[in-house]
Amino acid sequence: MGRGYNVFGATRSGKTILVALFLTVGSFYAGSLFGNNEPIHLSQSALFKFSNKIELTYRTSPPPLVIPETGMNVCPSKFNEYLPCHNVTYVRQLSLNVSRREDLERHCPPLEQRLFCLVPPPKDYKIPLRWPTSRDYVWRSNVNHTHLARVNGGQSWVQEHGDKFWWFPGGGTHFKHGASEYIQRLGDMVTNETGDLRSAGVVQVLDVGCGVASFAAYLLPLGIQTMSFAPNDAHENQIQFSLERGIGAMISAVATKQLPYPSASFEMVHCSRCRVDWHANDGILLKEVHRLLRPNGYFVYTSPPAYRKDKEYPVIWDKLVNLANSMCWKLVSRKVQTAIWVKEENVECLKKNAEVKLISLCDVEDVLKPSWQVPLRDCVQISGHTEKRPSSLAERLSKYPETLRNIGISEDEYTSDTVFWREQVKHYWRFMNVNETEVRNVMDMNAFIGGFAAAMNSYPVWVMNIVPATMNETLSGVFERGLTGAFHDWCEPFSTYPRTYDLLHANHVISHYQSRGDGCLLEDIMLEMDRMIRPQGFIIIRDEEPVTSRIRDLAPNYLWEVKTHQLENKLNKTETVLFCRKRFWAII
Repeated sequence: MGRGYNVFGATRSGKTILVALFLTVGSFYAGSLFGNNEPIHLSQSALFKFSNKIELTYRTSPPPLVIPETGMNVCPSKFNEYLPCHNVTYVRQLSLNVSRREDLERHCPPLEQRLFCLVPPPKDYKIPLRWPTSRDYVWRSNVNHTHLARVNGGQSWVQEHGDKFWWFPGGGTHFKHGASEYIQRLGDMVTNETGDLRSAGVVQVLDVGCGVASFAAYLLPLGIQTMSFAPNDAHENQIQFSLERGIGAMISAVATKQLPYPSASFEMVHCSRCRVDWHANDGILLKEVHRLLRPNGYFVYTSPPAYRKDKEYPVIWDKLVNLANSMCWKLVSRKVQTAIWVKEENVECLKKNAEVKLISLCDVEDVLKPSWQVPLRDCVQISGHTEKRPSSLAERLSKYPETLRNIGISEDEYTSDTVFWREQVKHYWRFMNVNETEVRNVMDMNAFIGGFAAAMNSYPVWVMNIVPATMNETLSGVFERGLTGAFHDWCEPFSTYPRTYDLLHANHVISHYQSRGDGCLLEDIMLEMDRMIRPQGFIIIRDEEPVTSRIRDLAPNYLWEVKTHQLENKLNKTETVLFCRKRFWAII
C-alpha cells in the first residue's frame, strides 16, 4: 500500500512547504472565482455590501412568517458558528442522561428558540483553500480555535503554521507516526501481513470520534470511503476542521439513539481513542456497531484497554471480550495498541447464545425501519442474506444493488436514473462555469438511490447523500453503491457547522415538506441551506413551479443571486432549474 500522497512533494522541509504553499495560494488569488473572470480579492473592500439589518431575530410561529422589507436580518457576529441542534446553552436546560452522554446528541430547540437570521462569517473569513491543498492546510481565520492545537499538537492532529494557516500533519492520538503508517499496520493485521485494507475487502468505513479526520483523508488514496463523525464536545470544532479541509464528516455521537445510517453499511467501524465506553450498559453501544457492520466486517479498537495492564483497563478488556464473544465476533489480531475483531455472521451461534440468555435477538420488523431518532436497542441484529459487494468503488457504483429490488426499484429504473443524472451533472458543471477544484464538499438533500452522487464521482468531490426519513428507505441502496450518507428530516437543521458545503443539490425536496406544517416551511429550509453553504457556494434547486417561483422571489432577501436554466426532467418534460449562488458578504 502507498503511504498516502503529499501535495507538496516528498520533502517536508519548512522552506519547501512555504514555497509550495505560497505558489498555491498565489495561483489561487490570481485565478477566478466560480467561473467569473475577475481576480479574487479577499479584502473587506471586496465584500458585497448588504442593506439587511443586523439584528438578533428568533423564529416566530405563523401566520404569518414575515421577512423584513430590507431582507432577512443578519445575526450578530458572535453567532458565526451557530449550531441550532447542538446548542450547549439549550442542552444544559434539559433533563438528560449525562452518564449515557445523551447531552452530546442532537437536541433541536422549539421554534421560538431558533434563530431566524442569516449566520455571518467570522472576521477575515476567506474563500477556503482548494483540494487537495486543503487536506494539509486551511486558513486560520476560517476556524480560529487553538484548543486542539494546544492539547493535541504533540500528537500531530493540527499545528499552527505561521499566523495565517493551520497545518494537519496527518497524525492522531494513536498514530503519531502518521495515518499512512497506521493504515498499513491495520492492513497487515487483518491480512496476516499479506495485503492492505482494500485487499481485505474494506471499501466503506465508519470512523467514530474522528478528531480532524486525518484517518479518512489518508484512506482516500486507497479508494476507501469514510463516514467520519465526532460530537461537539470539549475537543471543540473537530468537525469544522474536517469539513474545512474538504473531508466528509458530520456532528454526531453514539449514546442513546441509533446512528442515522442503515444496517450492514460498513466493512469497518474504527475507534482510535474515540472516548466511547463500549463495555458499559450491557454493551448496548457495541450492539449498535454490530448493527452497522456487514458480515465479515471489522471493528478496530485502538485504545488503552487493548494494551495497558494498569488501572481499570484489564477489567474493561475482559468485558469487551465477553461482549464480542456473545455476538459471535472473532478476535483476529491484537498487537501494538490495537485489537481487531471480525463480525462473523454465524446465525447458529447467535441463536444458541440467545437461547442461553447471553444476548437477545432483534425483531426483523425493527431492522427494516429508517434509523432516524430511534432509541438504541439492547438486542443483536441478524443481517440475514446480504449481497456480496464488489471489491472496488467503481464496480459498486455501476452494479445494480439487489437491496433496491426489495423496495420496489427495478433494474431498469436504476439504469435510467443513472443515465439521467450523468447527463444532468454535465449540464450543471457547464452552467456553474467553475473550475473543478472549486467545488469539494457537496450535499444531495434528496439523494433517492444516489444517482447524482454516482455521476459526480468522476470529479474531485465527495457527496453527503441525504435520504429524508419521511421518504422511502433507499439509503441502504446508496451504501450498496459504495456511497455514504445519512437519514435526516429537513424540518430540522442538519448536524454541521455553518459554511461547510460548496454545493447543495435540492431535487424536489422542498415541495415534499410543504404540507408538513410549521418549522418545515420553504423559508425555514432556505435559511438552513444558507447556514450550510459557503460564501460563493451554489445551491441547485429543482422543484414544482410554485416552489421555484417563490424561491426566485425570496432569494434576494437571503443575499442569493439566481440564474434559471431549462432542463428536461425524468418524464422528458422541461422544468426550470434554479442556480442560486450565495454572495460573499460579511459584517464589517
